Amino acid sequence: MADTSEQRARPGDQPSEQHDERRDDLHDGQRDERPDDQRDERQRRLAAWRSADRVLWRSSAELRIGERLAALAADAAEVYNLDQWADMYGNGVVEELEQRVARLLGFPAAAFFPTGTMAQQAALRSWAGRTGNATVALHPAAHPEVHERDAFSVVSGLRTVHPTRQPRLPTAEEVLDCDEPFGALMLELPLREAGFVLPTWEELVDVVAAARERDAVVHFDGARLWECAPHFGRPLDEIASLADSVYVSFYKSLDGLSGAALAGPEDLVDEARAWRHRYGGDVFQQYPAVLSALLGLERELPLLPEYVAHAKVVAEAIRKSLEAAGAGWSRVHPEVPHTHQFQVWLAGDADALNEASLRQAEETGVALFRRWFGEGWGCPPGISVTEVAVGRDGLSWTGTDVAEAVADFARRLGG
Repeated sequence: MADTSEQRARPGDQPSEQHDERRDDLHDGQRDERPDDQRDERQRRLAAWRSADRVLWRSSAELRIGERLAALAADAAEVYNLDQWADMYGNGVVEELEQRVARLLGFPAAAFFPTGTMAQQAALRSWAGRTGNATVALHPAAHPEVHERDAFSVVSGLRTVHPTRQPRLPTAEEVLDCDEPFGALMLELPLREAGFVLPTWEELVDVVAAARERDAVVHFDGARLWECAPHFGRPLDEIASLADSVYVSFYKSLDGLSGAALAGPEDLVDEARAWRHRYGGDVFQQYPAVLSALLGLERELPLLPEYVAHAKVVAEAIRKSLEAAGAGWSRVHPEVPHTHQFQVWLAGDADALNEASLRQAEETGVALFRRWFGEGWGCPPGISVTEVAVGRDGLSWTGTDVAEAVADFARRLGG
C-alpha cells in the first residue's frame, strides 16, 4: 500500500533536519540568531577542518569569500572567454552552460536554475499539466519530503505518495502495486538519506518500465547523478535517457558556487523557464555561479570515477579498523559504497563522537570524520551516523592511513 505525504511519519523514520548540509549555514540574508554556544561551535568546526593537513575531502564552506572569489577570477578563463559581455537574464555564459548540460545528458534542452528546489517544482508541475495528475510518487526520504518545507504542496499544488518506506529506492513491484494513481515517479539518484544508495542498472530499468506501465512520466532527482556512472557501468547520457526529465546540481559534487539545471524535451524546458520566472528565479546576472559550474564540469567531473573507486578502499579500511579498535557496534553503509559518499554508523552519543572528531582534527591535523548526528534513516536506536566523502584530497590516503586515523579516533572515545 502506498504511503501518502498526509500521513504522519513514524518516530525515527526521518533524520533530523540538521542532517541536510544546509542546516549548518544560515539562509541568504538571515541574521545569525542562534545561541552563542552554537555559533561558537560552528566556528570551531570550520577552523578545525580548514586547518587540518589531512582530509578526505574539502568543502567550499571552509573557504573565505576572498579566497573563493580570487580562485574563480584566476581560473574562469580556462572555461569561458572572459572578454565576452556579462550575462543578462539567462543569455551568454548561462546559455553556454545550458547547452553543455543538454549535450552531456543527451536531451534536446536544459535550463539553468538558481536552486534545485525551484528546478524540480518547475519540472513536476509542468509534467502535472501534461499528465492531468498532480500526484508525484517518490521516496519519503527524498529531498523534497525532508528538506524543502513541503514546497511541493504549499507552493506548487503537488501531492506525494510513497511506494515504499524501505531504506532504498522502490522496486518495480512496489511501483506497480502502489494503490493510488500518480502522474510522475521521481527517483533520487542516489538516495542520500538512506546512505547514497543506488539500485542496480537492471533494477532501475525495471522500475522505469513499471512507471511507464502506470502511464506515469519519470523524473530523476539527479543532484548527485554525476557520480552514478561507475556504479551503473553506463555513460551519463544513457542513464539519463531512461527518464523524461533530469535535474542536476552544480555545487554538491562539482564544487560550484550554487545552481542547478533541468534537462528534458524542449517544450517542457520552455514551460519550466516560464515557471522559473514566476518563482522569482529569472536572475539578472549569474555568471559567478555559472563559471564555477563550468569549472566543475571541466575539473571535477572527470575525476569522479576515481573518487568512487577510492571510496571503496576508504570504506573497507574504516570498517575493518573500527572492528579492530573495539569502538563498539559499527557499520559502513553501504558496505561497498555505490558512489564516492557513504555513511558510517557507530554506537554512541553524537556529542561525544563530534568532540572526538574535532579534537582529532585540532590536535593532529587529521580530519577523518565531520559531523555526527543522533539519528538517521534506518539506523537503530542509540546509533549515530556520519557521512563520509572521498574527494581530491582523499586520493592520497592509503588503507594504512585510514586505519591509523580510525585507531586514533577510537582512542579519543575511550579517553
